[in-house]
Amino acid sequence: MTKRNTDKSTSTNSVVDVAEMTPASALALPYVTRFSEDDLYFFNEGNHYRLYEHMGSHPMTVDGIKGVYFAVWAPNAAYVAVIGDFNGWNRGSHPLKAKGASGIWEIFIPDLQVGALYKYFVASRYNGYESERADPYGFHHETPPRTASVVWDMNYTWGDQDWMAHRAARNNLSAPISVYEVHIGSWMRLPEEGNRALTYREMAPRLASYVNQMGFTHVEFLPIMEHPFYGSWGYQTSGYFAPTSRFGTPQDFMYLVDYLHQHGIGVILDWVPSHFPSDGHSLGYFDGTHLYEHAYREKGWHPDWNSYIFNYGRHEIRAFLLSSAIFWLDKYHIDGLRVDAVASMLYLDYSRKAGEWMPNQYGSNENLEAIYFLRRMNEVIYERFPDVQTIAEESTSWSMVSRPTYVGGLGFGMKWDMGWMHDTLNYMSHDPVFRRYHQNDLTFRMLYAYHENFMLPLSHDEVVHGKGALLNKMPGDIWQKFANLRVLFGYMFAQSGKKLLFMGGEIGQWDEWSHEQGVQWFLLDYPFHQGMQRWVSDLNRFYRTEPAMHELDTDPRGFEWIDVNDWEGSTITLLRRGKSTATVVVGAFNFTPVPREDYWIGVPCGGYWREVLNSDAREYEGSGFGNAGGVMASEMATHGRPFTIRIKLPPLGGVFFINNCPAQPRDM
Repeated sequence: MTKRNTDKSTSTNSVVDVAEMTPASALALPYVTRFSEDDLYFFNEGNHYRLYEHMGSHPMTVDGIKGVYFAVWAPNAAYVAVIGDFNGWNRGSHPLKAKGASGIWEIFIPDLQVGALYKYFVASRYNGYESERADPYGFHHETPPRTASVVWDMNYTWGDQDWMAHRAARNNLSAPISVYEVHIGSWMRLPEEGNRALTYREMAPRLASYVNQMGFTHVEFLPIMEHPFYGSWGYQTSGYFAPTSRFGTPQDFMYLVDYLHQHGIGVILDWVPSHFPSDGHSLGYFDGTHLYEHAYREKGWHPDWNSYIFNYGRHEIRAFLLSSAIFWLDKYHIDGLRVDAVASMLYLDYSRKAGEWMPNQYGSNENLEAIYFLRRMNEVIYERFPDVQTIAEESTSWSMVSRPTYVGGLGFGMKWDMGWMHDTLNYMSHDPVFRRYHQNDLTFRMLYAYHENFMLPLSHDEVVHGKGALLNKMPGDIWQKFANLRVLFGYMFAQSGKKLLFMGGEIGQWDEWSHEQGVQWFLLDYPFHQGMQRWVSDLNRFYRTEPAMHELDTDPRGFEWIDVNDWEGSTITLLRRGKSTATVVVGAFNFTPVPREDYWIGVPCGGYWREVLNSDAREYEGSGFGNAGGVMASEMATHGRPFTIRIKLPPLGGVFFINNCPAQPRDM
């Protein structure tokens, strides 16, 4: 039995004398390359977007001989070898050959099989530095805490042709996009099997069935890229071209995506180009130099996450990250990338004190190289995959994040509205007695709501680290907590913008999220939680089927305030329109536990206004205070509109009414 080398970032007693290593000491292997001169040129220029077809390990047949081709970038190495279970982890048996001055090293090894474990032994030309590294372009890796890469074949027969042919209509800004955010390792656990997580294949039918039951349009997975520390939730990525092997093989993850697509569900991935971990087998100090990370600590080390920051000014690093982004869209049919921590990339002084950061060449705090990378990334993605979305998690007021690069924007398709999330949760945390003093928290977003293409997130970040579950953020007794959460969700769906909700919120989970525990599905044995789940499902159904609720999500023509001035009563009324129908939706929200028996709302047309949703209905475990199906409008002006409906507005409740109204002069 061959004993493996243990992980070490450096070794003082190398088994290879690099100075004496010559090609004659290597095996007589055929020379094979997957790089043309154009490939090398575009790589070193930073404009190669499909490096995964060249770098890494690739099973192939050369002159009738089956084997595996390896290529790795280590421009400051004096010697590179492939070590693995096939050669006893011998650093001297399979040295790679440098490909000119490109910094790329390559080798073809005959008779090597898929499934072989391997690493690169890298001996630097500086300071005698040596290390054993996982493949930066590896398609598959050992399950952590083991750290070797695995030779893998990426073949898979897809069955989602119909989805791929028509997904542009599902992903565009006029489509309903309601995202269910999921952490694969903790969505559903199996207590009867030691509390283990589901595999990719086990998850596929369960998740697809549940998402369709709930009416969500897309699933967004927290980063599934390989990561050494499970507790990082994937945000400390080490394998930028590999789904984590904790839940299965690459083909197993393809199956999950394929299955979701075949059941009409889009798939978005969190992707982290902002930083990477310092684990010894990963990218940091890869060839004895600061290769992937910036050499200056002020620009190359993230103080919040104790991780390295990519050197966006280096051409080959841009090509690496661009290729990673394209890889998931290409090989895994992903429908969108949510780019994590964009703000940390844009600002050189992000989370740094005075004296801890380096200004750019103009003396300011913008990270010009990162800005260029983000713009180029979006240009490349939308040029090659115009039917997907890129979504920025950007928490500052940086302008034009979701505007095209040709007008000076960053080029993202959408941006998370972090301001809406913080303001709204702050408002909802107040006792209703005091909400009258915070009405501005609910209304402020409309001053900027159309500066970007926004998605409204109630994400994982709001239910961890002592922040408590959404339900526990709500004030009052049990009935009031559930009523508050229902009206929060109703108000969220009434606002313009796409929607995102983290798993567990839709059932009113009591405990904040733990990556070691599954969603508390047992709560669905209780009526309050059943009612919450039905409410979210019905909101999704209404949002998806009623064009007025989604078609103009990013267009100011789709939204109007009716009355935001009743701050003393803590009520708000608003109106939504679409572009393809005459339907008008009116939403009314009461953020106090006081029922309003005769509440007047100005509306644009007469006739019968049908009540389509009421968060206080008994099927949601409310009090049943409602409007018996709808109300007739009277020809009397209110709120500057020609007609009035007089409704019963429930306590801590939200109601929606619809009617077909003729086009108004302002719409012509």
